Amino acid sequence: MTDGWFAGLDPDDTTAAAERVASGRADAPEDWPATAVDAGYTADTEEYYERLRAATMEATEAAVTERERADDQQLVHAVRAMADCERTANELAERVAEWGGSRYGEAGSGVGYARRIAEGEVGDGGESGDRALRSLAERVVDVSEEADELRAYIERTAPAVAPNLSMLAGPVLAARLISLSGGLESLAKQPSGTVQLLGAEDALFAHLRGGAPSPKHGIIFTHEYVSGTRREERGSAARALAGKLSIAARIDHYSGDRRPDLQRELDERMERIRSRGGDGE
Repeated sequence: MTDGWFAGLDPDDTTAAAERVASGRADAPEDWPATAVDAGYTADTEEYYERLRAATMEATEAAVTERERADDQQLVHAVRAMADCERTANELAERVAEWGGSRYGEAGSGVGYARRIAEGEVGDGGESGDRALRSLAERVVDVSEEADELRAYIERTAPAVAPNLSMLAGPVLAARLISLSGGLESLAKQPSGTVQLLGAEDALFAHLRGGAPSPKHGIIFTHEYVSGTRREERGSAARALAGKLSIAARIDHYSGDRRPDLQRELDERMERIRSRGGDGE
């Protein structure tokens, strides 16, 4: 008899069955339901498929859980949470500014103005409206500080997860690229042209519909090598940067060793682009 995944297992031990399903292999197809019945693992074919389904479901759940706990996925959660906190803080800060302006007649904006209200620099806090506004301003400050803490976590974590990508892009941009791709493995498999346009999906779709020009860059625009380059050279700069970022992501995923030469090569490439006014669009 050829042993199947169920050989020697307790029929009620679904966890052990899941591990066997996940790690096992067979050299050739067999009549596994009949073999399981002959071996006494199941009473009949129907029960075999019930036990197989339970084992495969648990194996799948374990694989998903392991993936979610991977370092790059923790980085994805952190950068998305940071973006949520920044967006929420800014939106609530606008509300605080409108409310504060109507109540105190003093113009202000942003989290900084909310902090001034929260710390009592604006308003006396004596009336109920003042107390409610100050409470809201305090929440703005809290959410903004949470975003700062998440940013600090990302800056500590990203270089360990993707050392070369973080070296070239900076930790936060590296984390955002990983997040937009859904993970480091997915980013490593993207061609450089896709990396160049990550974050510009709306503009790309508008272009494909025929109503807008083709975007030259996505979120990598925040990198100094793109945003700090003259407009007519930004297409070349974005392509050069995306090419190196794509290589860095592949090295980080497949080997993990740090390659300092990548930074030197990128610096030299950008210097050539800038010194001759770009190398064509």
